[in-house]
Amino acid sequence: GSYTIIAHFENSGGLKSKALVSMAGVPIGRVAEISFDSDNYDALVKMRIDARYTNLPSDTSASILTAGLLGDKYIGLTPGGLDEFLQEGDSIELTQSALVLERLISQFLFNSSDKDE
Repeated sequence: GSYTIIAHFENSGGLKSKALVSMAGVPIGRVAEISFDSDNYDALVKMRIDARYTNLPSDTSASILTAGLLGDKYIGLTPGGLDEFLQEGDSIELTQSALVLERLISQFLFNSSDKDE
């Protein structure tokens, strides 16, 4: 058994279906589906969480992380402090999108060229 929760990300940055969902480094689920939300113009990620983990606080946050320097993307959950828990179909409100290496490099190069002038 498992239940589904969703999260919106500005950029899914190479996250794939079946990617790991973990909390404190422990696998607790998998990404079920990634789609484009045309109403919000962002990525909508559905996650299947193992039914053993029914006590995730409703203010839990989600980040798209990278395993190692250039490894696979996964979702890391960080628990909040509320006594209410996420349930089937609930949405995680606080999210952090993937860091896109190309974007970081271009920002670095752009900032470096500004200092040269």
